[in-house]
Amino acid sequence: MKAAVITTYQALIEIGNIHKPVIKADSVLIAVHAASINPIDDILRSGAMKDTAPLTFPHVMGYDVSGLVVEVGSDVRNIKVGDAVFARPNQDDAGAIAEFARVKASELALKPDTLGHAEAASVPLAGLTAWQALITKGKLKAGAKVLIHAGSGGVGTFAIQIAKHVGAYIATTSSGRHADLVKRLGADVVIDYNTEAFDEQLSDYDLVFDMLGGDTMKRSFKVLKKGGTMISIKGQDTEGLAAQYGVRFEGFYMEPNGTMLGELGAWIDAGAVKPVIGNTFPMEQSAAAYEELANGHSVGKIVIVIR
Repeated sequence: MKAAVITTYQALIEIGNIHKPVIKADSVLIAVHAASINPIDDILRSGAMKDTAPLTFPHVMGYDVSGLVVEVGSDVRNIKVGDAVFARPNQDDAGAIAEFARVKASELALKPDTLGHAEAASVPLAGLTAWQALITKGKLKAGAKVLIHAGSGGVGTFAIQIAKHVGAYIATTSSGRHADLVKRLGADVVIDYNTEAFDEQLSDYDLVFDMLGGDTMKRSFKVLKKGGTMISIKGQDTEGLAAQYGVRFEGFYMEPNGTMLGELGAWIDAGAVKPVIGNTFPMEQSAAAYEELANGHSVGKIVIVIR
């Protein structure tokens, strides 16, 4: 099969021919229609996580996938051949930018009826990250005040809509040119990070969802009220700031979860959440898609169309 692969760390992405994944008893084989890309893809490609999440080469790029089931493992009972599904596979089953992908049945969900495959492929990693940060870790409730950083990005666009559906009051940081977009998604307050200091304008917030780390994360502690919560996917509280400010801090990595993805899919079918896609590329232009992602200014998700 054709796939977007790298043959070593820091290598250029190439379109090569490799063997189809071998199905396992707890998995299904998907004919991939679309995939989407995420910053973690390039972090892994760089070798920065090779001690904790080593790659096996040739490594097929991409995690988010949407397609049709063409083969079902012997232990799988809830999925059948022909089902349209979407997923964020685990590390061992990585390889969405390919003609076929293997996914554990527990990590996939039926594709939302209201979405095509390109839209569905944009959902899993970013949508689950937002869901787990706000709902699972943050325990977000109606009426709570939440600051969501990077509101126009892949995770941010989902996080704003999830928080709005819960009934929260939402502030977000974004560039000025994306202010209208994040307002349409549900943001009540938009801070232009180019011209405004969010920590000077916001206070007494219940929850901060940090996707940037570094100085932005440190400054975000000032925004929280006593007893508030900071959830971060980009840093750890190595300086003990949570204790100083009297708040809770939790750093986490998203975990694939088909049940949660199905719940998010139901919200999508109900019209509460809609994917935001910045650009699409054919598989042959996967390298160009990652170049666009690396510039850091893409809106929403970048999707790779396979079929």
